[in-house]
Amino acid sequence: MTTSISAVRTTGIYCRAGCSARPLSRNVTRYATSIAAEAAGFRPCLRCRPDRLPPSVPGDTEALVGRALLLIADGALDETSEDALAGRLGVTARHLRRLFHERVGATPSFVARSRRAHFARRLLDETDLRMVDVALTAGFSTVRQMNREMQIVFRFTPTELRAKRLRADRLVADGGIRLRVPYAGALAFDDLLDYLRPRALPGVEVVDGPTYRRTITVCGEAGAIEVSQAVDGQHLLVVAHLPTIGALIDDVARCRRLFGLDRPAAEETTLAGDPLLAGLIRARPGVRVPGAWDPFETSVRVLLGQQVSVAGATTLAGRLVEAFGTPVAGLGEMGLTHTFPAATQIVAASIERLRGIGLPEARARALREFALAYAEERVHLDAAAPYEVTMESLLALPGIGPWTAQMIALRACGQPDAFASGDLGLRRKAARLRGEAEPMAAEALEALAEQWRPHRALAAMHLWLAS
Repeated sequence: MTTSISAVRTTGIYCRAGCSARPLSRNVTRYATSIAAEAAGFRPCLRCRPDRLPPSVPGDTEALVGRALLLIADGALDETSEDALAGRLGVTARHLRRLFHERVGATPSFVARSRRAHFARRLLDETDLRMVDVALTAGFSTVRQMNREMQIVFRFTPTELRAKRLRADRLVADGGIRLRVPYAGALAFDDLLDYLRPRALPGVEVVDGPTYRRTITVCGEAGAIEVSQAVDGQHLLVVAHLPTIGALIDDVARCRRLFGLDRPAAEETTLAGDPLLAGLIRARPGVRVPGAWDPFETSVRVLLGQQVSVAGATTLAGRLVEAFGTPVAGLGEMGLTHTFPAATQIVAASIERLRGIGLPEARARALREFALAYAEERVHLDAAAPYEVTMESLLALPGIGPWTAQMIALRACGQPDAFASGDLGLRRKAARLRGEAEPMAAEALEALAEQWRPHRALAAMHLWLAS
């Protein structure tokens, strides 16, 4: 999902591939990403609008840099420093900056500032929010700070940028704040909805036809998010119903994570040439690995799915939400009734109350121990840790075996090489592709999946979705 960027030294402007502008080749410098062009002092072209492209980095990006970029996209540098980010990744800030200069063309801090500036540009184009609200929503502390950063990135003030927007840029904002969220390549949105639909948490999530809806919490107050696919096939359309707009930039990042927008599709990886998977990939282009809106929430859903069917796990999740979640008013027409319980609420629950939703005692204790480990930050559910470290920390918890750890790593942690070889669905689908009647043994599937590294999570998605 890389982008070819052409920067024109005589004008100080960078363009996307295919722009109608025709500068002299001797005046053009190529950059792999728009961020690198901005860091070099170029502003986006007002004709081809390369700033409307989704975030992109070179396909061969160092794994550590890739994890850092995912953390930055989730707001890791909004309130902390490069030193703190490097510490989460287990390296020095100097080493992290060196890798970013080599692979991205800008420092981590510049990437974070560019993220806020581009989100503010979206708000200027697509909403009629006041400037102070645009600044707050995009993560700037003041309008003055936003003005300064927008001048650096776009060479125009926010007021000038809003004056330049086209009629088609603005989205009707009645019934919530509406934003377009861009992505590159194909996106099998309907297939992702088919995967999420039976796993939706009753009362918290609902997949209604072509739309995903869920409750969210902002500053302790409940709101809702709706996500559908825009007709242009290049954006998701997000409608946010919020008590306050200050965290909207983070909510959009969660939408990107949930639908895997910053992850490659299988046809962009070596899986496309695999003899067993190639047919599945051609049949379903654009399948991504779905992530988690909230990693703790998704992990709990996985824990509830131990040794029961998908439908059975969804039933248990609904009982958990009803017993321990927080009721919300005014969203019933959307099929939404609760926000998901926090880890501290589950920690505070007695084993008897947890058993009351239908859990065996061992699983009830495992659920509370997991919630306690999460609350005490003994387990981190994000992309910062290497795959092996994530698995080790999960398997150290009572009641979590290989299947549970792999599924949490795949969905909640966004580990691209997670693969639950013991999953009965995967074993059945893999056997069917090989013309075998009986499910493959877990050991045999694990051996087969070695050829799918480092994209085993994508391979799993195609197997699960195979008819």
